[in-house]
Amino acid sequence: MLGTDYRTGSPNWIDLGSPDIPRAAAFYRAVFGWEFQLLGPETGGYGFFQVDGKTVAAVGELDPGASSAWTVYFQSEDVDATTRAVRDGGGTVRVEPMDVMGEGWLAQYTDPQGADFAIWKPGKTPGLALTSADNTLRWVELHVPDPTAAVAFYGGLFGLRSKEMDVPGMTYRVLSIGEGDQDAGSFGGVAPLMEGETDARWVPYFAVADVDAVVDTARTSGGTVLMPGADVPDVGRIGWLADPSGAVFALLKPLPRAN
Repeated sequence: MLGTDYRTGSPNWIDLGSPDIPRAAAFYRAVFGWEFQLLGPETGGYGFFQVDGKTVAAVGELDPGASSAWTVYFQSEDVDATTRAVRDGGGTVRVEPMDVMGEGWLAQYTDPQGADFAIWKPGKTPGLALTSADNTLRWVELHVPDPTAAVAFYGGLFGLRSKEMDVPGMTYRVLSIGEGDQDAGSFGGVAPLMEGETDARWVPYFAVADVDAVVDTARTSGGTVLMPGADVPDVGRIGWLADPSGAVFALLKPLPRAN
């Protein structure tokens, strides 16, 4: 399960690139109850989404020409080595390693199949302060044309392990960090592109108490329902949404035994 005891390869940060930060803040407050904390002017409009004063996500201004999307960050202990491994593995570097005012180091990439992702090496900020509770990040999922190649690429970067799981209509690959118990260290999965999908991407899943209620709230708050609530055997109930600017995210109400 995704937690906050971050190790190499753990998802440890997530942020939204938005063309309209006030609108995004209002939407996610309606959907998840998130409070928005704008940081200082030196951050260029970057701010935190919080639950009970704990940071659960962030948002920043969209890069010129980019589409609004959520970006998943993974923990790296050596940003330069990871950057070399991305290039060696056929990926591209979108943002070279940089120091973020002593809070940590980041770099941003695109994998060989076109999915954007990033890394965060903790400094004063270790990562998200709360995960896997309701209205926080619970799971991350990569959708790509070739899941086998994706597992090999990310395994090469972070030493991730994978285990196949039968899901109706596909073979799903569960990802875990490279150390400790494999099931306890699972945090996400890799799936083939769904029917109608054309773009490879990482999709964040946020835990919620009631998927259908959140879907209705998102719809009435200006979002788009990509997939209404549906039950997945041995997993729980899920739904897929897009916010008013088109950023895709998902919901998960896990079965009790998945907690």
